[in-house]
Amino acid sequence: MESDGDRLREAVAELYSADPAEFVERRGALAAQARAAGEASAAKSIAALRKPTRSAWVVNQLIRSDPGVTAELGGLGDELRAAQGSMDGAAIRELSVRRRQLIAELSRRAFAVSGLPSPPAALRDEVNATLGAALADPQVAEQLAAGALERPAHADGFGPAGPAGPPVLTVVPSPGARRAQARPQAATRAGGARRVTAQERAEAAAQARAEAAAREQAERAERRRAALADAEQAVAEADQAAAAAATAELDLESSVRRLEEELADARQGLTNARLAARRARNRQRQARQARDRLQGTPG
Repeated sequence: MESDGDRLREAVAELYSADPAEFVERRGALAAQARAAGEASAAKSIAALRKPTRSAWVVNQLIRSDPGVTAELGGLGDELRAAQGSMDGAAIRELSVRRRQLIAELSRRAFAVSGLPSPPAALRDEVNATLGAALADPQVAEQLAAGALERPAHADGFGPAGPAGPPVLTVVPSPGARRAQARPQAATRAGGARRVTAQERAEAAAQARAEAAAREQAERAERRRAALADAEQAVAEADQAAAAAATAELDLESSVRRLEEELADARQGLTNARLAARRARNRQRQARQARDRLQGTPG
């Protein structure tokens, strides 16, 4: 005998694999089958399943055709988070290129398995944003793994930010340099004070160079950290803007379709009304003609 859990899993697999246009009708049929089998709990759960958006359905088709996709996204996401944590600029740049390439390739495969080789821009943007969110957030990747996504996902930036700033480099003067700094600068007229040796002058110069190099290194690290933070913020803002634009476009497309349907209904109603009016005028004319004939007939 099939359990409630088995029936629900089978229903999820069927509904989120089929075309969204068939979702509502098929969901009702599966819920009715569960109720007829005496599985009220499964029937209630099936009836509560939400119809996926077109972009979520495309991602579901990709995951169901290749379950290893979530591992690809998760692996690269872990590498990027590690590079961010260590502030490794070269690794971040290389991994960011791989991120763009992976999302583009997975998006192409998703539309191919969904039978949509030339999708509209808004749909492509939502699929790309969802794949990017799965790469940035392990929780989103876990949701994708089920192949039953209902809505597109979006991520604000990529994972946690790196450390607040570079470590402060403190240069400890060498004993020779400390002696040079503490040494009197003037010799007594009697000539009893020791003169500055060439070695001490070299140590002092080396110390000055080390301090200057340390300051420059700290400044470079700070500039790199600030540039990386600005870049991540720009990516996050661009992702948000693209997602908002895609959502607005889809909403407007839905509104346009609804208005077009209403206009078509109104035009059909106008056509029917004109036909009815023409028939009424014909009957009116015939009735008057009949009346006039009767009035003209001798009594």
